[in-house]
Amino acid sequence: MCGIYGYFDAHQRALTDSVVEAMGRVIAHRGPDDSGVYHSQADGVAIGNKRLSIIDVGHGRQPFVSDDGNIVLVQNGAIFNYPELMEELAGLGHACRTHCDTEVLLRLYEVYGIDFVSRLNGMFAIAIFDRREDAVFLIRDRVGEKPLHYSYVDDRLVFGSEIKSILQALETYSLSDRALFEYLTFNYVPPPRTMFDGVYHVMPGTWVRFDRNGFETHRWWNLSDCQPVDRSETAWTRQLNDVLDDAVRIRLRADVPFGAFLSGGVDSSSVVGLMSHHIPGRVKTFSIGFDDPRFDESRFSTTAAERFGTTHVLEIVEPNMFDNWPMVIEHCDQPHGDVSFLPMHRVAELASREVKMVLTGDGADELFAGYDKYDRYFRTRSGGATRELDASYLDEICLFRRAELADLLTPSFRERLGEVDCFEATVQPLLAETGHMDPINQALYIDTMLLLPGNNLVKPDRMGMAVSIENRAPFLDYRMVELAFSIPGELKLADGETKYIFKKATAPLIGDDLTYRAKQMFTVPVGEWLKTHMFDFAHDLLLSDRALTRGFFEPAFVETMLVDHRDGRSNRTRELRALMALEIWMQIFFPEGA
Repeated sequence: MCGIYGYFDAHQRALTDSVVEAMGRVIAHRGPDDSGVYHSQADGVAIGNKRLSIIDVGHGRQPFVSDDGNIVLVQNGAIFNYPELMEELAGLGHACRTHCDTEVLLRLYEVYGIDFVSRLNGMFAIAIFDRREDAVFLIRDRVGEKPLHYSYVDDRLVFGSEIKSILQALETYSLSDRALFEYLTFNYVPPPRTMFDGVYHVMPGTWVRFDRNGFETHRWWNLSDCQPVDRSETAWTRQLNDVLDDAVRIRLRADVPFGAFLSGGVDSSSVVGLMSHHIPGRVKTFSIGFDDPRFDESRFSTTAAERFGTTHVLEIVEPNMFDNWPMVIEHCDQPHGDVSFLPMHRVAELASREVKMVLTGDGADELFAGYDKYDRYFRTRSGGATRELDASYLDEICLFRRAELADLLTPSFRERLGEVDCFEATVQPLLAETGHMDPINQALYIDTMLLLPGNNLVKPDRMGMAVSIENRAPFLDYRMVELAFSIPGELKLADGETKYIFKKATAPLIGDDLTYRAKQMFTVPVGEWLKTHMFDFAHDLLLSDRALTRGFFEPAFVETMLVDHRDGRSNRTRELRALMALEIWMQIFFPEGA
């Protein structure tokens, strides 16, 4: 796990060393152990790295450079099958000199060129400067576990693991009106757009090649290629267990102390259970609890820890973490209405006292239909799970519906924005790729392509990196992802049971009590606080002169939401916390106005 950054200028206009240094300095939290940069001002190119040392701690300094000096490579992430790839390279006469997974990437590129990426099992964002082609490649892993952003303005590429690196190299930057609208629709900004005009994500499963003539984008992995397969439940459960077990096994490869986040839910408990089989008596687990029983899962995490004999660290914490909200939002670079970033940061901070890497249960809900919204949507719609997915699904996953946005946004902002249809622009293209999938898997595909890289994987990456800890997610092993999208949706959501086939597969490992307990969200009770001691704070934040001067929102509509929520006439928790996150973000990145 690291941070990468750099630039490539088509006209060989060099940035100063001080600018390049600043690009690295603002992401030092991602890699406090080591750093390195290749900067050729003559070529107008720089590639840098801030390293968090997990594998081959003493010999993994980046960038890695080929023997002839023509290839320079950095990565953020981890390649979990690196020992097998290293053995393959040795058999081809390309032995590695270190045991670092980043050197494996360099040697693979030397042998296979850009097609090497399909051989990787890992989470990664990679940058390569190839002097022979006079080009830079930016490469992102299959599902977007590791972030990678870029700006291409006036024939100059600037890239970084975090947007704040890119901002150091831009003379000016501005707010994207379209991204703001999409944020209000989805509760996060769906990739490839960001809140900064002209700054984009490299999309998951994609590489982008930049040379002196421009750039081209190539999608090297496409989840929609997965085809449904007809198998018995017994065959599916056996394969699920086999793939997950191996995904856990290869993610235990590390040269530093590691552990796992453990909530006591089916996902994290399954991961910890398999860890305990591979390294019995050596698993460290971490969780936090709250005094409020509505949000406290500590009894379940304790049950799981006792079942698997882990060394468990549990800390009961004060749920009111909102003093940290500006810090958390700044680490994310973009606003997120999801306040579970706050407890995620807290448990990462707890784990970072003892370990440098953790395994997590991230991704399982999107692969196996773990959210209640799936059951609610398909149970209440006419035709149920057999009816073709349509625009009504946007109403299920949106923050503000279209009619409410018309009331929320000021006429001047709506005029500036123009006509935008988020379903047609963002969701419909994904549906077009999945005509061969059943409606349940189509809904999961939308969330895997939008919600995961846009929000749910931002959370473990940014909150872990904020305290310099690496997160590994076995459920996002590409073999697990491809397997999940081969399973018919009717086996994921069956008779109101979310994650039906997955729970059936893992129940023998973790027990029925943990498998079939009610799902509990990992969050804090901000909705209740907005009715009491946080009401004045929210009111002052959202209706301050500074907020109103921005001209985005109708103050009367915002006031009505606040008062109706306080008085119990409607539950506006999601909408209010999203608007609050947005205003805090604006004060950090656009203090003088956008």
